Amino acid sequence: MRFLRLLSLPLAVFISALLFLALQKANVIDIIKDKAVADTAGVVKTEPDIEPQKPLPNPPAVIKAVYATSWSAASEKKLAYLISLIKKTELNAIVIDIKDYSGYVVYNTELELPKKYNAIEMRIPRLNALIKKLHDENIYVIARIAVFQDQRLPLARPELALMSSSTGEIWKDYKGLMWLDTASQAVWDYNIAIAREVLDRGVDEANFDYIRFASDGDLNDIKHPFWDEKKLKINVVRDFFKYLRDQLWDKTISADLFGLVTVNTDGLGIGQHLEYALPYFDFIAPMVYPSHYFKGFIGYEKPAEHPYEVVKYSLDRAVTRLTAYQNWQSEQGINRPLAKLRPWFQDFDLGADYDAAKVRAQIDAWDAAAAAHPELNGGWMLWNPSNIYTREALLSE
Repeated sequence: MRFLRLLSLPLAVFISALLFLALQKANVIDIIKDKAVADTAGVVKTEPDIEPQKPLPNPPAVIKAVYATSWSAASEKKLAYLISLIKKTELNAIVIDIKDYSGYVVYNTELELPKKYNAIEMRIPRLNALIKKLHDENIYVIARIAVFQDQRLPLARPELALMSSSTGEIWKDYKGLMWLDTASQAVWDYNIAIAREVLDRGVDEANFDYIRFASDGDLNDIKHPFWDEKKLKINVVRDFFKYLRDQLWDKTISADLFGLVTVNTDGLGIGQHLEYALPYFDFIAPMVYPSHYFKGFIGYEKPAEHPYEVVKYSLDRAVTRLTAYQNWQSEQGINRPLAKLRPWFQDFDLGADYDAAKVRAQIDAWDAAAAAHPELNGGWMLWNPSNIYTREALLSE
């Protein structure tokens, strides 16, 4: 395609990662602010948790969610705002960090390994009670788990981390963050245990993020303790996806993927391939943030200023590929359900001022892309690192 020749994919992914750095910095600041709010908002830290909960008996057919940090979920004031927003609009779900890029397990886990690895920061001291509070409002609860970007496990288990060939120390990306080897089954098992625990305690879905190889930093300096650097990255990541499904066969799980996976098939240099994820998840969540597309994408100098066109083009391609994959399965006599699409949308200012019109344009673009195949529409999710959302972009309940 013409626009793909404008920029090599590894460079496109690198630029996307650099753009996200600005968002990560904002996220760190907002996490600090949210922590201050949580510490003063009457969060009960010593009262025992209640019994484990059950998933919602009748979950929404189409999920419409907002993202919340663990600090926001622990803050009475912030949580009240989010619940009110959900109840008064078309929203019906919330995504909550239970293990973010910091690597901390943030709830009252009973697992031994996070304790052993000094990887617990008690931001949500009563997870079961939080789930009940949200379920009582008929809100679908999604637990987000960052997998291979982790700042705690590498300190406890450096043999699982990416290493620097030049220094012999743990490798870090340009943001100073550590990564775990994507091919390590020990890392897989560690994160699956966390997912299984929260799902058994009533969370409706586990959402896996950072399920890829590192994308920025001196990639040539990386030494992988488990990946032999011969097996294709897309096959390594596919093996992880299959293992996830095998271990969590009876649970609802979703995968966050780079937005460019909708239009490219080469793994983007990070091992993410749309078709390789489709058989193993209930939902695929491409992060089609217009600000993260490279200059010149489908002819636009500034893709962030054209949210409808960028999202529509990307999700049109995704729908086409998913239906083609379904047809191929049918021809092969394979009767296996495939994931629905549930993209992440941008509700933050990066590349352009994201007012209500721009936020809504992304939702409208997805509605248009999915119109001919409503069975593929798993909904959508909004991301804002400060967890303050554009109410005017949402339909009233």
